[in-house]
Amino acid sequence: MAKLYFKYGAMGSSKSAQALITKFNYEERGLKVWLIKPSVDTRMGIDTVASRIGLKAKCTTIHHDTSIWNEFENKLAQKVDVIIADESQFFTAEQIDDMRRIVDELEVPVLCFGLRTDFQTNLFEGSKRLLEVADKITEIKNICECGRKAIVNARIDDNGNVITEGEQVLLGGNERYIAMCHRCWKKSIENRD
Repeated sequence: MAKLYFKYGAMGSSKSAQALITKFNYEERGLKVWLIKPSVDTRMGIDTVASRIGLKAKCTTIHHDTSIWNEFENKLAQKVDVIIADESQFFTAEQIDDMRRIVDELEVPVLCFGLRTDFQTNLFEGSKRLLEVADKITEIKNICECGRKAIVNARIDDNGNVITEGEQVLLGGNERYIAMCHRCWKKSIENRD
């Protein structure tokens, strides 16, 4: 029975690497994978999912106004066995609902990987909808420099100071974000003021 999975973690928790390893595992067994990501994620190129450890693969880029259901119908002739979605936090609620519909009506499993919250600890639209409708939700754990579990994607400025204002989406990696526990994040904000 197909399911909708949401595997989330803080920055640096190997979400993209795990998505690509999962893709490899399916393909090694002769199954067809449709790897997708939202168009807002241009860090590693418009049509590539890449991890910090060097794994990468070509993908289909989904634009903000694109129906994943309609795009998937175009893929049916290719016999897609599973959908793997990276950076799922950037999908719209409607696109998550499209993935839910694919699972329910076409019995194709969908594995979504992404962040749960932004740098202000607010849910992203795609993550919120996944938390509402996913069959299975799994946290991919990461640790703060203090050793506690990291749950905050702290945004930092050029001097390494935690910032708490700005647009929700600002692409970046280690130069822009640090995974922190909530306690260290709060202390960083208090020490800044």
